Amino acid sequence: MTFSRPLRVLVVLPMYGGSLPIGRSCADALRSLGHVVEVFEAPAFHGAFTALKDLRVTSDRLEYLENSFLQVVSQAICAKAETFGPDLVLALAQAPLSRQALRRLRRDGVATCMWFVEDFRLFTYWEAFAPFYDIFAVIQKEPFLEKLAAVGQANAVYLPLAADPAVHRSLELTPVERRLYGARLSFMGAGYPNRRLAFAELLDYGLAIFGSDWDGDATLAPRLRLDGRRVTTEEAVRIFNAAEVNLNLHSSVTVDRLVAGGDFVNPRTFELAMCGAFQLVDRRGLLPELFTEDELAQFGDMAELKERLNYFLARPEERAAFAARARTRALGEHTYARRMERLLEFTASRLSGWPAVERGAAALSGLPEGLREEVANLLRELSLPPDVSFADLIAAVRARQGELRPLETSLLFLDEWRKQYGAA
Repeated sequence: MTFSRPLRVLVVLPMYGGSLPIGRSCADALRSLGHVVEVFEAPAFHGAFTALKDLRVTSDRLEYLENSFLQVVSQAICAKAETFGPDLVLALAQAPLSRQALRRLRRDGVATCMWFVEDFRLFTYWEAFAPFYDIFAVIQKEPFLEKLAAVGQANAVYLPLAADPAVHRSLELTPVERRLYGARLSFMGAGYPNRRLAFAELLDYGLAIFGSDWDGDATLAPRLRLDGRRVTTEEAVRIFNAAEVNLNLHSSVTVDRLVAGGDFVNPRTFELAMCGAFQLVDRRGLLPELFTEDELAQFGDMAELKERLNYFLARPEERAAFAARARTRALGEHTYARRMERLLEFTASRLSGWPAVERGAAALSGLPEGLREEVANLLRELSLPPDVSFADLIAAVRARQGELRPLETSLLFLDEWRKQYGAA
């Protein structure tokens, strides 16, 4: 879908957690589509929030303080929205937006969307918040969509996860990196109960484990790399590239089935595929519409996992062929840019009159003659159209990183002058 002008999107990150890098990828994807993006950096508040636990107050007082703190952060988001004037506020799962703040944004005519990138069965806070968002994107289908309709959320859309080709890519690793990150069989992720028990059966395959929350497991402790700490995104990409076989076993808090066989597909599936890394992934209900079995090698239980490990560890050419097919599919269909396009199309189809047509005067109109050519060059540099509004240009300039150049300083001064004296 083509919009008549660049949209202004405020992306609200969570303070911490797995949806934090997803939110950053969404912001980058929206910018790549030509939209003007501001990011609310909720992680900046995380240190103060966690410091409340060190006050040594009673549990009821701590709960009150935490709720009050989150209300302040929510009001900060509203203040950011008032200043930026977004067409859409996109919040990621666990973003610190209260129901009061969502009511205020709706009152002010600001469209809101949540991308709930979590399992609705485990994280049930969606029931209280979903009705207050205009759009609610999810990584599961039925019965979740039906349940959302039952609590009053009629604008729910299935939006599977994705990967970022600028981040998740094939790498040529140095010998040192291969020693540090390489393994015959590699896993990167947290130590959920089903994984702990399953991996104890895989010690003979040269298993290496990267990630946190594996404490207290004497059997797996010798297989932990990097001291069992949380790995960065850049390290994860190197881990994916360095393994002969990447094991992708979805998490479960129960141990009655080590291979849980759930519905949603985790981000690691897309990230491994886009890196051109071979993976063995457990079968999921929603996986067949995303990848075929000749793109991703799959297993349904522990016996089949061991059988397929024995087969693929002995066949590097087949691993490379699977990885190449999966990478082609991921690059063509499973980028965050594709997901953001789908989300914006759905929003436009469900919200009448969205987005508003006019955003004020074009950036080049009314500028001094000497500035016009320089501003035109800046618009091209920012991937903005010539008829972009002055307000959108200012938002894009404010969003840039690094030291301001003289032209950008002049534009910001002009913006303040117009606000001060009511110039058109």
